[in-house]
Amino acid sequence: MLMKKNNSQKHHVFANRDHGKGSALSFLDSEGADLKRLYKEADRIRHIHMGEEIYIRGIIEFSNICANDCLYCGIRASNHAVNRYSMTAEEIFSTAKAMVFRQQTTVVLQSGETPGIDDTEMGEIIRRIKKETPLAVTVSVGNRPYDTYRHWKDCGMDRYLLRFETSDPELFGRLHPDCTLEERLECLYALKELGVQTGSGFMIGLPGETVDTLAENILLCQKLDLDMIGIGPFIPHPETPLGGEKNAYEGNEEMFFKALAVLRIFNPDAHIPATTAYDAVFPGVGRNLALQRGANIFMPNDTPVGHRKDYLLYPGKPCVDESADQCASCVLMRIESLGRTIGKGHGHSIKNHRRNSEHGRHKHAG
Repeated sequence: MLMKKNNSQKHHVFANRDHGKGSALSFLDSEGADLKRLYKEADRIRHIHMGEEIYIRGIIEFSNICANDCLYCGIRASNHAVNRYSMTAEEIFSTAKAMVFRQQTTVVLQSGETPGIDDTEMGEIIRRIKKETPLAVTVSVGNRPYDTYRHWKDCGMDRYLLRFETSDPELFGRLHPDCTLEERLECLYALKELGVQTGSGFMIGLPGETVDTLAENILLCQKLDLDMIGIGPFIPHPETPLGGEKNAYEGNEEMFFKALAVLRIFNPDAHIPATTAYDAVFPGVGRNLALQRGANIFMPNDTPVGHRKDYLLYPGKPCVDESADQCASCVLMRIESLGRTIGKGHGHSIKNHRRNSEHGRHKHAG
């Protein structure tokens, strides 16, 4: 059992930027007054490095067709109960265009992973959104070849989101029969090499996960030096092989927020969204609490309401019956209730300046 640190020791560790696994495990073990201090420190670091702005990035789930069979995912290829759909390029563009009037400055184009999506058409969609709207473009469609990522970047893609889900290679392999952790990480390194703002993250409480694994997940995010990090609790879907499993932290759901707070402390200048899954576990308040414990991004669902019930990665997903306008109005009210402000710009990564400065110093030293 981990030894509890007293308040002065905790404060010293908080102030140390060179956090390691021991610090992560200690923070994740916080209870009582230490837990309150953990959340306060995460929010303080968020305030110092990311400010009071909350950037709104609207998600368009443009297709639920997926060739993969991940054991936890509701749109996995073997789930024949899913009503499959794919939006047209015109539908995607018109949906994105409407986001501008909802104070959303980024569109996130998300779908199942399948080579059936025409990469050239995707590039044209990106190009048109960039040309005809002021939106930044994030894409999240899974593993792709280097040349595809490069083409989409040339078309104007600003960011790419690809979660690694777990840092444990064996656990990753059991859950993802179509991919290895090494392959996933190779994609992330390719995106970083291309200069694409790169997002990743993990699920909290996958069956077989330990607190040690959770700490390693946080350390991997730090090692990857990600521009955005999205995390959220594992929620079993009944139409998947893990439908009868429980979250590894069932009965200890506070761990979901502990992980978020530690993630912020270890990654002070990364964008961290308050993901929808927090509201699924803590209805109506989950994302608010996430924004008070380290998060600084809100990602409402802009998918046309007719498709939302068909893009259920997990059950209990909120807002599936609401229109995009209703979701946008709710988001604005929630942000206002927290006393935070709406981000007016794209909310691009703040790490680029640091990286360029470090590159300049190294070049000068050489």
